[in-house]
Amino acid sequence: MDPIVQQAMAKWPNVPHCYGWLALDARGTWRMRDEAAQARHLPGDPIRNAALRGFIDRNYTHDGAGRWYFQNGPQRVYVNLDLTPYIAHTDPALGFVLHHGEALPLVDSAWLSEDGLLILQAGECVAALDDRDLAQCLAALRRDGAPVDDEDLLAWLDGRDNRPLTLEYGGQRLPLQHIARAELARHFGFVAEPGPDAE
Repeated sequence: MDPIVQQAMAKWPNVPHCYGWLALDARGTWRMRDEAAQARHLPGDPIRNAALRGFIDRNYTHDGAGRWYFQNGPQRVYVNLDLTPYIAHTDPALGFVLHHGEALPLVDSAWLSEDGLLILQAGECVAALDDRDLAQCLAALRRDGAPVDDEDLLAWLDGRDNRPLTLEYGGQRLPLQHIARAELARHFGFVAEPGPDAE
């Protein structure tokens, strides 16, 4: 967390929290959601200013209730999450990289939802893979060391074939697990749309 943010928190400890104005979309883009976007359930405008995005990234964390927020000076700006607290991308040199540019540490576990959403976990870090990078990872799926074709993958996704699949990427071989998209927040213990009712 930036020192200037810590100083502001100490100086003004009782600033009201903010809800609904900031979102992290499914491709790792920060979005500002004004009152009109909130009222119409729209994603909001992408934040394009690199300095502001960097400031949000450095001061992004969560509370004990699993609500993720950006500490903006003395104010917590809670974040609506389209998928998970982090979004990952593939990088030829670094493997998986989080939406703020940091390499994802060694991945512990991998899940695939019924609609093909790949979820990666490294310690407490949970990240959905940007859908634009999914084809590359699907090509890295294996069953008994052999590539998995589309028909076999569809059968695994809908439960007709429960033989184990592995994701072999970046020098790792990870057993692939099933997860329902609707269960992401509950399973990983985060709040997708924080509100003041949890205070």
